[in-house]
Amino acid sequence: MATRPLGRHGGVGVKASSAVVGRRTSRATVTAVVLVATIIALSIVSLHLGQYRISLPEVADSLFDRVGLGDGASSMADGVLWDVRLPRILAGLLVGAGLGAAGAITQGLFGNPLAEPSVVGITSGAGVGAAAATVLGTAATMTFVVPVAAFAAGIATTMLVWVLAGSVRGGGTVALVLVGIAVNAVAGAASSLLIFLADSTSREAVVFWQLGSLNGAMWSDVRVAGLLVGAGLVWALFLAPGLDSLALGERAAAHTGLDLRRFRIQAVLVAALLTAAAVAVAGIIGFVGLIVPHLLRLVVGPRQRSILPLSALGGAALIAGSDLVARTTVPFVDLPIGALTAVVGGPVFFFLLRTRISA
Repeated sequence: MATRPLGRHGGVGVKASSAVVGRRTSRATVTAVVLVATIIALSIVSLHLGQYRISLPEVADSLFDRVGLGDGASSMADGVLWDVRLPRILAGLLVGAGLGAAGAITQGLFGNPLAEPSVVGITSGAGVGAAAATVLGTAATMTFVVPVAAFAAGIATTMLVWVLAGSVRGGGTVALVLVGIAVNAVAGAASSLLIFLADSTSREAVVFWQLGSLNGAMWSDVRVAGLLVGAGLVWALFLAPGLDSLALGERAAAHTGLDLRRFRIQAVLVAALLTAAAVAVAGIIGFVGLIVPHLLRLVVGPRQRSILPLSALGGAALIAGSDLVARTTVPFVDLPIGALTAVVGGPVFFFLLRTRISA
């Protein structure tokens, strides 16, 4: 007799839980479809619009001609599409995907929706590397050296933060954040000093790079970003179960068999890989890793198996839209993407923060 109510209520609980999971899965699927459609639409519009406007039939002919199905576009349109716009669009999608996924990992790791990759020094370190390469390098080597220096410095700074945090008594997430803040301050001062010591040409290049831009993106950038971001995204998917366990608390996660130290190292490395690859290609673009995962979490819930891939899609869509605005708003002017994302992301995040506090 005593087991009957328990079974009935247990069944109701399981059904309710299954219903919640089902609704979240459905929301995640719909959100993914919407984001993919948005990315495709923005990419088509980006191929069409610009200082040299290319008609949609010409875009279609040029794309289909590459697979032997089109009549071929004009040589001018074909050159603009394949040498300028298409590599820029693809590079932007990869940059956005990397930043969005890195933000989701960082927020899951720290259990804080205010966290982003810059917390552990990735962005500031990459900025120092790019500034040093620009100031100390020459125009002939700058195209190749700056991205490599930014990537290497971003990874190195992250590892420095990790080593210093490990030397703090107690270690853990709090130590990682505090050390990251200190390293960010030092890196910011180093970047400012390099800008001060640079000549006028190098100073302008560093400042523009720190504002973020996809201007001048080439197929080599697409290949490098594709390799690094692709590897990082695959690695990130394997971290999703651990991030879900960590959301229950460090003690509960440890009881599930999760090696917290090893897992933190992996999560920080993946976030560093994704962010440093994005920064190396496009410079410093803020708020993507902060806003996108936060918005998606409000829509589909906290489950990392959904948040991680959706954050990659959301980041790609945001950068695609921002780059389109950057290229087309002012004639013959390429606005910095980082400034646009900050202008839009700041008020949006404040609104979300105020809404959640009020609720």
